[in-house]
Amino acid sequence: QVRIVESGGGSVQPGESLTLSCTASGSIYSIYTLDWYRRAPGKRRELVASLTKGGEIKYADSVKGRFTVSRDNAKNASYLQMNNLKPEDTAVYICYGIIYFDSVSLNEFWGEGTQVTVSS
Repeated sequence: QVRIVESGGGSVQPGESLTLSCTASGSIYSIYTLDWYRRAPGKRRELVASLTKGGEIKYADSVKGRFTVSRDNAKNASYLQMNNLKPEDTAVYICYGIIYFDSVSLNEFWGEGTQVTVSS
């Protein structure tokens, strides 16, 4: 049984930084991608950052230059370093993974999310 758990959220002031972590556990053969989404109050969920096993990276325009996504394959983990946080970054940040059980079997998994609040 595969589970995805996020951690590292919290409340900070504008300009400060946070690092979020996403760790997958269970019966895992390989992880194609661990991505970060967020859902702000009153808004739809949006993709924040994506990093595939092959090293393909993409960011939302609103976070380019401020956020950095990285991955530790040995730990089945993804990290989202968020610098110069702004109030509009306030959201629940959710990890999404495409995970292989063997060489041909895969499924999609969502974490429960971690709250990030940026305010004065």
